[in-house]
Amino acid sequence: MRIPKIKISKKYLKIGAWILGVFLIVCLALGAIAYGKREALLKKMVAKAIVKADRDYDLEVKIGSAGFTGMSTVKMTNISVVPKDRDTLSNIGELSISVRLFPLIFGNVKLSEVKLNDGFVNVVLKDSTTNIDFILKRKKKDSTENTGKANLPEIANNLLNQVLYKIPDDMDVKNMVFRFNDHDTAKLSFATVATIDDGDLKSTINVNDGESTWHVDGLVKPGRKQLSFTAYADGKKLELPYINNKLHAKLSFDTLKTELKNAGYSGDDYKISGSWSVKNMLVNQPRIASNDIIVQSAKLDADVLVGPNYVALDSSSTAYLKNAEIHPYIKYTMGKNKIYELKLNAAEQDAQAVLDAFPQGLFESLDGLKVEGKVKYNLNFHLNTAIPDSVRFSSSLTPVNFKILQWGKTNLQKINGPFVYTPYEYGKPMRNITIGPSNPNFTPLNAISKNLINAVLTAEDPSFFTHNGFVEESIRKSIAVNFKEKKFKRGGSTISMQLVKNVYLSRQKTLARKAEEILIVWLIEHNHLISKQRMLEVYFNVIELGQNIYGIGEASRYYFGKQPADLTIGDGLFLASIVPMPKASMYKFMADGSLKPFMFNYFRFMGNIMARRGLTPPDTSGYGFYNVRLREGLRRYLAPDTAVIDTTVFDDDEEGMPPVIMQDKNKTLFDRLFGGTARKDTVIAKPADTTKSKKQLRQERREQRRREREQENGN
Repeated sequence: MRIPKIKISKKYLKIGAWILGVFLIVCLALGAIAYGKREALLKKMVAKAIVKADRDYDLEVKIGSAGFTGMSTVKMTNISVVPKDRDTLSNIGELSISVRLFPLIFGNVKLSEVKLNDGFVNVVLKDSTTNIDFILKRKKKDSTENTGKANLPEIANNLLNQVLYKIPDDMDVKNMVFRFNDHDTAKLSFATVATIDDGDLKSTINVNDGESTWHVDGLVKPGRKQLSFTAYADGKKLELPYINNKLHAKLSFDTLKTELKNAGYSGDDYKISGSWSVKNMLVNQPRIASNDIIVQSAKLDADVLVGPNYVALDSSSTAYLKNAEIHPYIKYTMGKNKIYELKLNAAEQDAQAVLDAFPQGLFESLDGLKVEGKVKYNLNFHLNTAIPDSVRFSSSLTPVNFKILQWGKTNLQKINGPFVYTPYEYGKPMRNITIGPSNPNFTPLNAISKNLINAVLTAEDPSFFTHNGFVEESIRKSIAVNFKEKKFKRGGSTISMQLVKNVYLSRQKTLARKAEEILIVWLIEHNHLISKQRMLEVYFNVIELGQNIYGIGEASRYYFGKQPADLTIGDGLFLASIVPMPKASMYKFMADGSLKPFMFNYFRFMGNIMARRGLTPPDTSGYGFYNVRLREGLRRYLAPDTAVIDTTVFDDDEEGMPPVIMQDKNKTLFDRLFGGTARKDTVIAKPADTTKSKKQLRQERREQRRREREQENGN
């Protein structure tokens, strides 16, 4: 195909040439005028900036000298920034800045070269103030002026461009020190030398005068919106002792790498693509785990979407833990009613690779576990804060030809036969209890009253015999209730989870222990390692039902002087009621051994549920409420009905108590013969002193709890 020739008249060509020539002449004239006036313009701009800093930010800015040293290079010396009534924020000996001329024509300041010699930035926290308060002050002022609806994609684009434009093509920084002073209790200093040469970044950071040496190297291409940084330390892990001292946590790693791959509009959204990876990251924080957690290799390839009213991690993102991978989707929708969404999708992959991917130290009991087969995982969570009761939650870990080849540190089938159970209180072992026929308090499941079994199952886990360890509806309701109450008020644990927590794990409340609990429950239930009947039998023989009272054998004799088979429906409902708070059991009785009136509603509510399910006959009188009587030998330790008692205070004196056979192999022969300071086998409540006022009793209880806390912290 031939392109037709376009003929342009010479007349129009001459007119165009004249216009272009005039335009060039005007530009040159304006450039010449601007060049001649540039020193005056610079001084005017500097003076304006100093006035603005004082007016808007309460900053005293001083500049010793400022002038041009080239076509577009400005050199300044002796620059100081001091917030009003605060410590000096910054002081720079010499600073040279060059900008690109072409972006400047369109109003964008793009740095081409920066040179800095001898400077410092000093952040000081003192009392309730800092020397960077002016930043928050300005943000607050700006927020009151901006009443229009924010355009998040535009904000993200502008913010990223502002950051990229401030990264020069070339840079030479010498002797720049960043200091941080936290109330004179913790100090940090980072003496930095850094260069950027044609996009190649090299930097050396001297931490705390030789404590360690860090390096941040990478590739910087801000014009292409591409950045890559790698951080590491010489001869040791990169860590900050300040985090350990201030936050009671430890965080360190061999290398940390982050990369910005691309950024730009994708439809109405602004899309930022990047990655983050870490090698041998060590985390130690009491709420996470009681020991070091080591993440050997982790990486996140992330696609972040910024929409008109939301920020999301797109499902195209992939998280890697060693050889295992999962696709996360996280979305936060802003507005009057916020919406939280989370989805996790792990395709079918090797089960051993998934198990090996978990951080070292996370699972103590499962360390060394060997498996074969494959697994896949899906999670879906959606919460609209306007209607929290409609929260959606589903989670499924699906095995494919899954098989356990070798146990880890703990044999998960150990409870199929006799074993020794050690309950803990405040991290300390109480006593050893044999769960088996050799223990006279051990009660087989068929020797436990159906009244108790039905009451506890109704209260704690109605679908125990049909679920696989977890009840999603219970977890969903717990999320809704806890969100509405703004605190942890309701749990979603099944009897399977309670049993695993008590028998296999420590009682430390950490995220690691909860994660291990969930995984052990899944392994037991999905592989049928223990029958439901045996799990329930063990549960009733280890469950805490009072201060130092474990198992139904001990509890039935302690409270009622009965065998477990003889418990009535009222006895069963009472024992079911104390499962969540067993140490407060004695508070529910009046001085004559009958139940306090406030318990009647519980009996009627739970009894009606059991009656509807055919577990007990209907009873309009309260399902045995009036027939429950505390054993007579315990009644004298109850406070009078008008007194306020403290159910957390107990005495070790067991004189006059009928014997309850309990095993305690932790006691030495000396302890058994002479008593000593060892914990006694039974513990009873102290009677309240009725001669004291309620206020005096409350003060004594507070003082007692304070002494107990101090003793625990001291131990």
